[in-house]
Amino acid sequence: MKDRHLHETELSSEDVFSGRLLKVKRDRVRLPDGRETIREYVTHPGAVVMIAERDDGRLIFERQFRYPLARVFLELPAGKIDPGEDILLTAQRELQEETGYVARDWHYLGVIHPCIGYSDERIEIFFARGLSHVGHALDDGEFLEVVELTLEEAIEAVRDGRLTDGKSVAALLWAERVLDGRWPLPPVA
Repeated sequence: MKDRHLHETELSSEDVFSGRLLKVKRDRVRLPDGRETIREYVTHPGAVVMIAERDDGRLIFERQFRYPLARVFLELPAGKIDPGEDILLTAQRELQEETGYVARDWHYLGVIHPCIGYSDERIEIFFARGLSHVGHALDDGEFLEVVELTLEEAIEAVRDGRLTDGKSVAALLWAERVLDGRWPLPPVA
């Protein structure tokens, strides 16, 4: 097995906390050198993030209060994958629910792992074009504002600290390279 000299082996596992969204686990593991230690981590169902481009080239963003940091964040539309749900269907559902837009063309770009030191969360990245506004259907208790920015305005918001959300920053790397032609847009999903 490749990289075997870096692998850790689970010896035992216990659930420390189980909430509606997250679970916390504590595992006893064997290190590559044979010693044992404890690893604590958060399990997450996974999520999607959408780069949604309007016909005029502007991208769809949201402004939303995020409780853990007690402030409003500027971010790309995103949402949690429901158990057993196809990730493309998650992206389509979340874009419409949160922003009111549906898209004609969907392209799967890749995946990021935002918190590898303490979580198994993965975020699947999609690019959406051919948008039509049909009205949003926010989840109960969800409050947000939809904002449109050019790619240049979004990159400037990263540079000046107005946009610090990690998934959005990472997805904008993809957006920048896809939109300027450096990375070809994959076939429609």
